[in-house]
Amino acid sequence: MVLNYIWFAFFIIAFIFALISSLLQGNADVFSRMVQSTFDMAKLGFELSLGLTGIMTLWLGIMKIGEKGGMINILSRAVSPFFSRIFPSIPKNHPVHGSMMMNIAANMLGLDNAATPMGLKAMSQLQELNPDKEKASDAQIMFLVLNASGLTIIPISILVYRAQMGAANPADIFIPILISTFFSTLIGIIVTSLFQKINLFQKSIILYLGGFTLLISLAIYGFLSIPVEAANKYSVSTANIILFLIIISFLVLGFVRKVNLYETFIEGAKEGFGISIKIIPYLIAILVAIGVFRESGAMDMLIGGIKSIFSFFGADTSFADALPVAIMKPLSGSGARGLMVDTMTTFGVDSFAGRLSCCFQGASDTTFYIIAVYFGSVGIKNTRYAVTCSLIADLAGILAAIFVAYLFFG
Repeated sequence: MVLNYIWFAFFIIAFIFALISSLLQGNADVFSRMVQSTFDMAKLGFELSLGLTGIMTLWLGIMKIGEKGGMINILSRAVSPFFSRIFPSIPKNHPVHGSMMMNIAANMLGLDNAATPMGLKAMSQLQELNPDKEKASDAQIMFLVLNASGLTIIPISILVYRAQMGAANPADIFIPILISTFFSTLIGIIVTSLFQKINLFQKSIILYLGGFTLLISLAIYGFLSIPVEAANKYSVSTANIILFLIIISFLVLGFVRKVNLYETFIEGAKEGFGISIKIIPYLIAILVAIGVFRESGAMDMLIGGIKSIFSFFGADTSFADALPVAIMKPLSGSGARGLMVDTMTTFGVDSFAGRLSCCFQGASDTTFYIIAVYFGSVGIKNTRYAVTCSLIADLAGILAAIFVAYLFFG
């Protein structure tokens, strides 16, 4: 529903801007550019979607091996001591622990198709424990914020888009996104814990959050101490090594557990092919709307206004070209994806704005969509402070993405 209004608004605002522009300037070229943009962006959307097929097929095949090989179960057991502390209202050894951990682990591995059903199952089990069926419980809110903050180890779709658009090294945004999404999740947990009066100074919580925070802080400190060119070089090398080690670990674990690697890969690859085909109309729809919006001059006015505000305070404004992605992300995942593609197309896939748009896209998840689907599935009407905590997490991810982008690519 949100995307419906956004899509409609793009066209109406574009028409109003174009009409005003043509009346003031006395020419109708702006309408010619807008019409041409509809053809150009439709072609771009089709070419991108078609080009995604090969890479998406490969990655979802690898992911299926990791899933059947037990990687999600290993991650679930690894985070069990931490989860039991941030969900104190859930009885010990309750089945919902397994569903929640499977959902979070699937999100971390980028298994969107597996994550959503697991998440809905977990929300249903949490609803059984909820004394007030129309009001979100503390456990439900914490679970939702963890999903909305979007902690992802492997941002497959973003890597795929960058590869398809000809990035020199598609994985150069891997570590920046990991850092950004970590801070989004960390702040989300902290803020929600403050609302729920959860003591974060428990041993298990300190070990998990403290250890990961220390690791990320050391990485940031290390990259700050070297030139930007060297930081980018080392981050790319590290990202490629980590990604390949993940692939190898999936294959080795699957082999050890006697998974038919080839057949499992084919099973996952078929899903990847299907997904690539299905997204064609969605991507074309949003890209055409964004193209018309940009050619009307509305996008330039929006970005120009943001730049003027920051210029007034003497701040660098390079980040503003990618900011529409950050603004759109809490409202619509496909809308933000379209803006990310548009930013990379307009400014260059390896430009600062292009890379930052990818960091914005990977920093958090689609907050309002997740709230609507997860709470709607169990009939929750009073979301309490869920929106507040989720949006604060989103803001933390945006700010972290800007900082990290300047650190690695500025």
